Order: sequence, then C-alpha cells, then structure tokens
Amino acid sequence: MNPGFEYEMALGTNTTFDIKAGLQVAIDPLLPDVYEELAFLPTLAGQYRYYYNFEKRQRNRKQIYGNSANYVAPATAVFFPGTRTIENEIVKGAFGYAGIVTGLQRSFDSGFNFSVDVGAAYYMGQFDSAIYPVANLSIGWIVSEKRWCVGR
Repeated sequence: MNPGFEYEMALGTNTTFDIKAGLQVAIDPLLPDVYEELAFLPTLAGQYRYYYNFEKRQRNRKQIYGNSANYVAPATAVFFPGTRTIENEIVKGAFGYAGIVTGLQRSFDSGFNFSVDVGAAYYMGQFDSAIYPVANLSIGWIVSEKRWCVGR
C-alpha cells in the first residue's frame, strides 16, 4: 500500500499505462530472511495493463466505469531505500524488479477507486538476483477521468 500519486493513461481500447510514485511497503532482498521484515521505501512503479473482461462485465450489467475490470500486466518498480545498515554493513543504492501480475480494478461513481494485483518478479540490485512474489494494493480517488476512464 503506498501513499503517493498514480496516473493511468489509455493507450488502446483495452490497454493503459499506469505509473505510480510514492512510498511503498516492500521486501528488502538484502535481508537474511526477506519475509521477516518489510521496509517503507520511496518507489517509482509502472504497469502496462491489458483489461480483458469489459464485455463480460457489461453483459452481466456490472459497472465498467474507471476501468472496472480485471487485468494482466508486465510490471516494473524501482525502490530508493537510501543508505541503510544490514548485518553491520552499510548498504547504498536502489534496487528494482520486473515481472508480471494479474489483478482487478474497481471504480465507483463517487470517485473512490481501488486495485489489487499479485504476481512474481525478478528482483535485481546489489544482491543475488532472484524471483520473489509481488503484491500491490492501491486505494484512492479519481481526480480526472478525461483520458483513461471508460464507461462514462
């Protein structure tokens, strides 16, 4: 979950580019047990989303406003943790991942919006690169719907 700014722009009929900048809870692959302790890190993340069930949702009389649909997306993120001490050693530098996620986004007439996705990614940085899980939860309000919002 990350406080920050998110912008989603339509690229095609069912595709968007979603970019986020903010603070994000993340694993730190440099820790001996990466799942033991989570970090709150400045992050820049992006996804190229393909929404695949607009038609089915419309047939079932469900809302599609604000890209309320399910998606798959290649996902990337870069984390900027700054200088930190891990196992009595000073560590500097950013790290990131590239992977794939599947998720859903729901938006409501009030402007309330949320998306959640899960997947796997290859983490790279000043450590032995490896594949770790990815999970994202984004909650917010739609400020402007001009360029990306379907269903209105």
